[in-house]
Amino acid sequence: MTGSNHRVQYSRQVFLVLAWIYAICVVIQTLIAGMAVFNNYAFWEYHTTFAIWFQFIPILMLILAFSGQLSKKIRWEVVVLFLLIVPLQYVSVHVPIIGAIHPVTPLILFWLILLIIKQATRAGKKTNK
Repeated sequence: MTGSNHRVQYSRQVFLVLAWIYAICVVIQTLIAGMAVFNNYAFWEYHTTFAIWFQFIPILMLILAFSGQLSKKIRWEVVVLFLLIVPLQYVSVHVPIIGAIHPVTPLILFWLILLIIKQATRAGKKTNK
Protein backbone atom coordinates (compact mmCIF):
# COMPACT_ATOMS: atom_id res chain seq x y z
CA MET A 1 0.00 0.00 0.00
CA THR A 2 1.42 3.37 -0.99
CA GLY A 3 1.66 6.30 1.40
CA SER A 4 -1.15 8.11 -0.38
CA ASN A 5 -3.35 5.02 -0.33
CA HIS A 6 -2.62 4.53 3.36
CA ARG A 7 -3.60 8.15 4.08
CA VAL A 8 -6.87 7.72 2.20
CA GLN A 9 -7.73 4.53 4.08
CA TYR A 10 -6.79 6.02 7.44
CA SER A 11 -8.87 9.13 6.74
CA ARG A 12 -11.87 7.01 5.84
CA GLN A 13 -11.54 4.90 8.97
CA VAL A 14 -11.32 7.94 11.24
CA PHE A 15 -14.23 9.50 9.30
CA LEU A 16 -16.37 6.45 10.08
CA VAL A 17 -15.37 6.43 13.75
CA LEU A 18 -16.35 10.10 14.05
CA ALA A 19 -19.60 9.44 12.19
CA TRP A 20 -20.55 6.69 14.65
CA ILE A 21 -19.61 8.91 17.60
CA TYR A 22 -21.80 11.64 16.11
CA ALA A 23 -24.72 9.22 15.71
CA ILE A 24 -24.39 8.09 19.32
CA CYS A 25 -24.20 11.71 20.48
CA VAL A 26 -27.44 12.56 18.64
CA VAL A 27 -29.15 9.67 20.45
CA ILE A 28 -27.74 10.76 23.82
CA GLN A 29 -28.75 14.39 23.18
CA THR A 30 -32.29 13.30 22.35
CA LEU A 31 -32.40 11.09 25.46
CA ILE A 32 -31.30 14.02 27.62
CA ALA A 33 -34.07 16.18 26.13
CA GLY A 34 -36.58 13.44 26.88
CA MET A 35 -35.31 13.20 30.44
CA ALA A 36 -35.81 16.96 30.82
CA VAL A 37 -39.35 16.82 29.44
CA PHE A 38 -40.56 13.68 31.17
CA ASN A 39 -38.44 13.38 34.31
CA ASN A 40 -36.63 16.44 35.58
CA TYR A 41 -36.43 19.93 34.10
CA ALA A 42 -32.86 20.25 35.43
CA PHE A 43 -31.70 18.06 32.54
CA TRP A 44 -32.20 21.03 30.16
CA GLU A 45 -28.83 22.36 31.28
CA TYR A 46 -27.21 19.09 30.22
CA HIS A 47 -29.13 19.22 26.95
CA THR A 48 -27.79 22.66 26.10
CA THR A 49 -24.22 21.96 27.14
CA PHE A 50 -23.84 18.45 25.69
CA ALA A 51 -24.31 19.74 22.14
CA ILE A 52 -21.18 21.85 22.55
CA TRP A 53 -19.11 18.66 22.81
CA PHE A 54 -20.12 17.19 19.46
CA GLN A 55 -21.46 20.00 17.30
CA PHE A 56 -18.17 20.51 15.47
CA ILE A 57 -17.55 16.86 14.62
CA PRO A 58 -18.92 17.48 11.09
CA ILE A 59 -16.09 19.96 10.44
CA LEU A 60 -13.53 17.27 11.25
CA MET A 61 -15.50 14.83 9.14
CA LEU A 62 -15.45 17.25 6.21
CA ILE A 63 -11.67 17.54 6.37
CA LEU A 64 -11.41 13.75 6.49
CA ALA A 65 -13.87 13.43 3.60
CA PHE A 66 -11.44 15.40 1.45
CA SER A 67 -8.31 13.56 2.60
CA GLY A 68 -10.20 10.26 2.32
CA GLN A 69 -11.29 11.14 -1.20
CA LEU A 70 -14.94 10.54 -0.41
CA SER A 71 -17.56 11.63 -2.92
CA LYS A 72 -18.83 15.18 -3.31
CA LYS A 73 -22.25 13.89 -2.26
CA ILE A 74 -20.90 12.73 1.10
CA ARG A 75 -19.04 16.02 1.54
CA TRP A 76 -22.23 18.02 0.97
CA GLU A 77 -24.17 15.77 3.31
CA VAL A 78 -21.59 16.44 6.02
CA VAL A 79 -21.98 20.18 5.41
CA VAL A 80 -25.74 19.75 5.89
CA LEU A 81 -25.07 17.97 9.21
CA PHE A 82 -23.17 21.00 10.41
CA LEU A 83 -25.79 23.46 9.15
CA LEU A 84 -28.56 21.52 10.85
CA ILE A 85 -26.89 21.25 14.22
CA VAL A 86 -25.21 24.60 14.60
CA PRO A 87 -27.03 27.47 12.87
CA LEU A 88 -30.47 25.91 12.49
CA GLN A 89 -30.68 24.46 16.00
CA TYR A 90 -29.54 27.71 17.61
CA VAL A 91 -31.89 29.82 15.48
CA SER A 92 -34.81 27.49 16.20
CA VAL A 93 -34.26 27.96 19.92
CA HIS A 94 -34.16 31.75 19.71
CA VAL A 95 -36.74 32.45 16.99
CA PRO A 96 -40.11 31.27 18.28
CA ILE A 97 -41.81 31.03 14.88
CA ILE A 98 -39.45 28.26 13.75
CA GLY A 99 -38.94 26.71 17.18
CA ALA A 100 -41.18 23.76 16.33
CA ILE A 101 -38.50 22.44 13.98
CA HIS A 102 -36.05 22.02 16.89
CA PRO A 103 -37.28 18.56 18.01
CA VAL A 104 -37.56 17.38 14.40
CA THR A 105 -33.95 18.18 13.57
CA PRO A 106 -32.46 15.24 15.54
CA LEU A 107 -34.56 12.86 13.44
CA ILE A 108 -33.08 14.34 10.29
CA LEU A 109 -29.58 14.36 11.78
CA PHE A 110 -29.80 10.71 12.78
CA TRP A 111 -31.18 9.63 9.40
CA LEU A 112 -28.53 11.65 7.55
CA ILE A 113 -25.59 10.38 9.63
CA LEU A 114 -26.70 6.78 9.08
CA LEU A 115 -26.93 7.48 5.35
CA ILE A 116 -23.43 8.97 5.39
CA ILE A 117 -22.08 5.96 7.31
CA LYS A 118 -23.63 3.59 4.78
CA GLN A 119 -22.19 5.50 1.81
CA ALA A 120 -18.73 5.89 3.36
CA THR A 121 -18.64 2.19 4.24
CA ARG A 122 -19.49 1.30 0.65
CA ALA A 123 -16.80 3.63 -0.63
CA GLY A 124 -14.26 1.93 1.65
CA LYS A 125 -15.25 -1.51 0.41
CA LYS A 126 -14.89 -0.45 -3.23
CA THR A 127 -11.32 0.76 -2.69
CA ASN A 128 -10.35 -2.38 -0.75
CA LYS A 129 -11.19 -4.67 -3.67
